[in-house]
Amino acid sequence: MSSDKHFAFRNLLLAVAASLGLAALAPHAQAQISISIGGPPPDCPYGYFDYAPYACAPYGYYGPEWFVDGVFIGAGPWYHGRRDFHGYVDDHFDPHHGYRGRLPDRHERAEHSVRGMHGFHGNEMRDGRGHEDRGDRGDRGDRRGH
Repeated sequence: MSSDKHFAFRNLLLAVAASLGLAALAPHAQAQISISIGGPPPDCPYGYFDYAPYACAPYGYYGPEWFVDGVFIGAGPWYHGRRDFHGYVDDHFDPHHGYRGRLPDRHERAEHSVRGMHGFHGNEMRDGRGHEDRGDRGDRGDRRGH
């Protein structure tokens, strides 16, 4: 090997060694994946389901305890009720339970009052954060809306 080739080969080896050394000294980053729901909650006349894609719930899905002065207390990532809250829903109006009826559109105006909701018949207890409550939680209000 000629001295010029030997010199070039030695420089190449030094450059590779220096690159490897610098790479070893570089800080290691931990990969993180974060998904957040940004923006305001869905604007629905009778509340929205507590699971993605947070479609508007029809009248009769949520019981009266889900509303304060006619305003929905929220569900899922936008829930803003008490930590110990559990309220009735009627899962016959839930698409996950076979409901195929009309769902209100976002920004639609309510046709029915949510105050009182006489005749409501809840059959499932939910916590507002996307979980069904199967245990006894004491006083839950009247599940018929009376």
